Amino acid sequence: MTGKNNGFALPRRVILQGVASVALLGLGKIAFGAAPAFAANDKYPDEAFKQKSSDDAIKLLYGKTAEKSDKIKLDAPEIAENGAVVPIAVSSTLSDVTAIAFLVAENPNALVAAYKIPAGTMPSVANRIKMARTSNVIVVVEAGGKLYSTSKEVKVTVGGCGG
Repeated sequence: MTGKNNGFALPRRVILQGVASVALLGLGKIAFGAAPAFAANDKYPDEAFKQKSSDDAIKLLYGKTAEKSDKIKLDAPEIAENGAVVPIAVSSTLSDVTAIAFLVAENPNALVAAYKIPAGTMPSVANRIKMARTSNVIVVVEAGGKLYSTSKEVKVTVGGCGG
């Protein structure tokens, strides 16, 4: 297909490619970038992610221990058919939530994920985690300067971490 304009013919493909190029150049002016997971004054918790024990990881991450809470909802399967991809989600009715962390007690490294929750954000996080074997999935929520936790056992039928 060609369009005729004053005796000058351009294929439709060339016109569409030109329009697309101009559109992409315009998008280049927009700043695309995810907000950093940790602010400039927060240090990435390297050592917490290296801990074998969930208690040690929690202490390094937050500097205190957590108390059980029924205001944390942990959605995880009873049985995970594949330990490499275990879907979990957490939400909380606690006020002033500033952080959420996922830990798996029997993994080679207990801390799986740690999130900073900005003020005014709904405290709800979902992820797919890796589990080495049947274990308790522990969620720790920091709210109002205190730590709260809940846990659930997830049975793994096929190995995830190295299995």
